[in-house]
Amino acid sequence: MNLFDFELAGLPLHPLLVHATVVLTPLTALALAVAALWPAARRRMGLALPIAALIVAVLVPVTILAGESLADLVGRTPAVSRHESLGIMLLPWAVALLPASVVVWWMGRPSPAASRRPRWVSVTVAAIAVAVAVVTLVLVVLTGDAGARTVWEGTV
Repeated sequence: MNLFDFELAGLPLHPLLVHATVVLTPLTALALAVAALWPAARRRMGLALPIAALIVAVLVPVTILAGESLADLVGRTPAVSRHESLGIMLLPWAVALLPASVVVWWMGRPSPAASRRPRWVSVTVAAIAVAVAVVTLVLVVLTGDAGARTVWEGTV
């Protein structure tokens, strides 16, 4: 038995972690997009954005590991496999929120060098951050939908 086989109040760990994942991941992705496009919001968020992204970067892989344990328990039906595949596709994008958030936060810090930074650097960072945020949002919705359908359509 490993950590990810544990139950809490008789429930497998994965469904419990999923709730945190499907709330914090999209909120962090949306905050990243807002911070990348709106300097005042970036300054107000401060280190909260990179900290949230760090939590997501840890939470998503732990949720996936717990999900793999649950899949072994319930069986790998086509619906479970689809959900698992989408979760694995989400992983690098959810982790990418962290470096993107750190760079956006760093770009927003007041410094003498910031005024000398070429505009294309800020535009490129914003475009990459928004792309990471959008792909992460799409994948978390698709993954969550596939998981919910698996449960609510009685496939598991």
